[in-house]
Amino acid sequence: MEYLSDELLLESYYKANELNLSPDFIYLIEKEIYKRNLMHKVKLYN
Repeated sequence: MEYLSDELLLESYYKANELNLSPDFIYLIEKEIYKRNLMHKVKLYN
């Protein structure tokens, strides 16, 4: 995941939620969002 741009990571997060993909996969994306300090750019789904 470290090869994705920040923009593509965020787009992937939104699309994964939109498509109701695996919660485990979404969690991995969320971990990367936190790692990159991008929380302020995204509304995290709960």
